Amino acid sequence: MQAIDPLSVIYKSVGGEGPYYQLVEAFYQGVEKDPVLRPLYPEDLGPGKKHLAQFLIQRTGGATTYSDERGHPRMRGRHMPFKIGQTERDAWVTNMEAALEVVPEFQAHKATLKEFFASFATFMINQPS
Repeated sequence: MQAIDPLSVIYKSVGGEGPYYQLVEAFYQGVEKDPVLRPLYPEDLGPGKKHLAQFLIQRTGGATTYSDERGHPRMRGRHMPFKIGQTERDAWVTNMEAALEVVPEFQAHKATLKEFFASFATFMINQPS
């Protein structure tokens, strides 16, 4: 018997794309104020917001728009040009967890998402501490 990926059922439970865009908007509001993260992002945050929302939708069982438009996620490779150490990882997780708190549709999945965000951010580290 194959185990069900707990992330893969979130999209259906959340009920659509709207909460993902709310989550991403709240996350990027944090990024805009974060002295560690803001320098890593381009001036125009619009494309990044769209890509992050589409990635999260796809990863949690929704539409495959992210891969349809951009190919395989290859997240580590896409982030290689940016210096990501423990400090940047921790700032990203802090902002994502704060964003998670303001979108009620994700509350039932908060523990699963926090675990995913923490491990995902750790995977993105590409610089020594």
